[in-house]
Amino acid sequence: MTGPATISIIIPTQRRPVSLARAARSAFAQAGIDPGTVELVVVDNDPAGSATATVNALRPEAPFALRYVHEPRSGVANARNAGVAAASGGLIAFLDDDEEAPPGWLAALLDAQARFDADLVFGPVRGRAPQGPLPHRAYLEDFFSRKGPADAAVIDAVHGCGCSLVRRAALPDPAAPFSAARNETGGEDDLLFGDMRASGARIAWAPDAWVWEDPVPARLSLAYAIRRAFVYGQGPTYHCATASPPRVLGVARWMAIGAAQAGAYGLLAGLKWLAGAPDRAFALDRAARGLGKFLWWGPFKLRLYGQTESPKS
Repeated sequence: MTGPATISIIIPTQRRPVSLARAARSAFAQAGIDPGTVELVVVDNDPAGSATATVNALRPEAPFALRYVHEPRSGVANARNAGVAAASGGLIAFLDDDEEAPPGWLAALLDAQARFDADLVFGPVRGRAPQGPLPHRAYLEDFFSRKGPADAAVIDAVHGCGCSLVRRAALPDPAAPFSAARNETGGEDDLLFGDMRASGARIAWAPDAWVWEDPVPARLSLAYAIRRAFVYGQGPTYHCATASPPRVLGVARWMAIGAAQAGAYGLLAGLKWLAGAPDRAFALDRAARGLGKFLWWGPFKLRLYGQTESPKS
């Protein structure tokens, strides 16, 4: 490739060599795309730079430019910002290092972007757990999934970064759009995309632009998912509280909604647990999200990111 890419695919990673290789190879296998218009940017968020060997091993397979970026400052927002700053494309596609994209993924994102003149495009995510015994399998696979309309359309909802396409010109900051305040808790993507929506960004849904998500084994537990559901619940209240100026009525509204959800779904979860209902984890999830909306401040903020993880596949 002799000039800047039109499309940059960004994969942030931290000490997951096997899943990084799987995600990168799925990017290499994209069909219906001119390789001369694409680049893959891998952002290594391990202070030790451990992804270097994996990226170097992948270079001979790359059908387009493969760029390595080292962001030694741990944190999900830092990693994403480093990728955006390094990317040369006017369109930026995000693929997480635990995701695998089928060959038509990128073309479907681009088709929806062009069709709807969209600033943001999201596609479905299909959670996939390994074979074998797994308590609450249906809930966990659903938890790591993203669903949406059956048809391509303009939508009002925003989703997370993985399996998305962003028009760089629509970003409020073309080099560092993600808030570093969310490095440890996550939600940096929800915050950015929510602000873009409030500013009038056009959002599209591309049902054919789906990916698999293969959560690492340490995350395939009810304890992890409920903890993360609590953090997700904190998002809307925290967003209102940290706005400039703070949206006090919004904080009060979300706390009231959260208290009601926590009470109602907590009771339902308790009854389902006593009855041994197979779907009891779904009610517990809703209760945790409600509790997060209510308990959103300092001592209740949980760290999901910003720490160097042990090596995982």
